[in-house]
Amino acid sequence: MTILIDADGCPVVNLTLQVAKRFSVPVTILCDTSHQIEREGAQTLVFDKGADSVDFALVNRVKPGDIVVTQDYGLASMCLAKCARVLNQNGLEYTADNIDALMLRRYENKKLLRAGKHPKGSAKRTKEQDEAFITTLTNIFVTI
Repeated sequence: MTILIDADGCPVVNLTLQVAKRFSVPVTILCDTSHQIEREGAQTLVFDKGADSVDFALVNRVKPGDIVVTQDYGLASMCLAKCARVLNQNGLEYTADNIDALMLRRYENKKLLRAGKHPKGSAKRTKEQDEAFITTLTNIFVTI
């Protein structure tokens, strides 16, 4: 088992490393050349900038039982299909039960953007979000 982090814009790289260290699980950070993220205790793989280049590299590496951290619903869906456990930066675990609704919401938001309507942006990250992420990731390890 490995934790793979879609690190472009990921606010929980350090939190992931802390939890992974407690459970002695290796971490691979995947990012593009505009977000080179090096961390002690993790392998970093850097890819060319390009639409979804990191996403496809991650999908090609993920194996059943791996854990993936991503904000990208499309990437989450592909990783679920490969029998990985997938969670976002706020501690939401993507599952077969919720991914379709999340993908539909993404589609609807893209339609709004094309129509010139901009959905409200994200609020500043909170301590509660960090705690929820740590709890979810820890629970995955405890239940394995």
